[in-house]
Amino acid sequence: MTEVIWWYNGWEPIARILVVGTLAYFSIVLLLRLSRKRTLASLNAFDFVVVVAIGAAFGRVLTAHQVALAEALAAFVLLITLQFLISWLQVRSARVHSLVMAGPSLLFYRGQYLRPAMLEERVTEDDLKMVARNRGLGSMDLVEAIVLECDGRFSIIRKGTAGDLSLTGKDEFG
Repeated sequence: MTEVIWWYNGWEPIARILVVGTLAYFSIVLLLRLSRKRTLASLNAFDFVVVVAIGAAFGRVLTAHQVALAEALAAFVLLITLQFLISWLQVRSARVHSLVMAGPSLLFYRGQYLRPAMLEERVTEDDLKMVARNRGLGSMDLVEAIVLECDGRFSIIRKGTAGDLSLTGKDEFG
C-alpha cells in the first residue's frame, strides 16, 4: 500500500519517537541533575526562558524527523550551560543579579495598601485579600506586610511575628 493514511504513517515514525524521546528525556534529566539544584529552583525570567526553550527543543526532536538527537542534545547542553553561567555570574555580580532578578515588592504594610507598587506589579486589593485568605487569615488586620517575591510568590508577615521587618526589604521601599 503506497498511499499514506492521514492518521497513520507506519511504525517507523512511532518507533523513532519512542527511542529518541526516551534518550532525549534521560539526557535532559541527566543534564539537569549535573547542573545542580539552581537550574530547578523557583523561576526567574531567565530560568523561565530556559525551561520553555528546553521544552520546545524536546518537542521538536520528538516530532520532527529532520532534527537529529545530537542536535537536540547540543541545544539542551547550550541552554543549561547558559543558565548555569548566568546563575554563576548572578551570585558574583550585583549588576548581573539586578538584570536577571527582580527585587521584592512590598505591597501592603501596616494596614496600608501600597498602591504605586500594586499598580506596577498589576496586583489588586482583591488579590492580596485572596493571598491572606489562602494563608488562613480572616482579616487584613492580622497582616503586618505582604511582599511579592522575586519568583512571583507572595509572602505574608503576620502581626505579632513581624520582628524588625528587616526581611521585607522595607528599607528599600521607604
